[in-house]
Amino acid sequence: MMEKPKIAMYWCSSCGGCEEATVDIAEKILDLANLVDIVLWPVALDFKEEDVQKLPDGSITASLINGGVRVSENEHMVKLLRKKSKIIVAYGACSAWGGVPGLLNLYAEEELFSRVYDEVPTIENLEKVRPQRSTKVDEMELTLPDVLPRLLPIDRVIAVDYYVPGCPPTPEVTWRAVETLLSDNLPPRGSVIGASGKALCDECPLNGTKPD
Repeated sequence: MMEKPKIAMYWCSSCGGCEEATVDIAEKILDLANLVDIVLWPVALDFKEEDVQKLPDGSITASLINGGVRVSENEHMVKLLRKKSKIIVAYGACSAWGGVPGLLNLYAEEELFSRVYDEVPTIENLEKVRPQRSTKVDEMELTLPDVLPRLLPIDRVIAVDYYVPGCPPTPEVTWRAVETLLSDNLPPRGSVIGASGKALCDECPLNGTKPD
């Protein structure tokens, strides 16, 4: 029996909309499960980093990564997936171009932390407590990833083979991208895949009609 292609999906720094878009392919998620072996999808399945570490280099057919690289964990995981994957796909606007989280680059780290933990009207933090990089609980040391100086699209950190557009990509775009990745006719490296060539407004049934 022929071995199924292995697929990984990973969420860097983003809103989570791209993960929702993946689920929004609805019943086709069952088709996907029949076509491939999903070896990493932290938002939905209980795989660990060590499971990926154990895979041979280049054994993952394609990794779809959404979100930008903002913390050290993001950087570590995209480098790991690059090593283990034949194809890396920047899935969604944040992963490909920075997206809305890229606006963080307009502010220094202290400005961001001050806004989030001190100034937002719904925050009650009179002692101005901030997240600590590490803390001890009993005999265990718990750590948080380091915040990087800037949010980067993933092609500023690793080589990217293909891009899937959208904020988030529509279910149709996602499925077309999957079909392309599993085909024997891959486009040139660096191509945008999955797009229909039309804007979302062009596909709306109300396109060209006047409002009442």
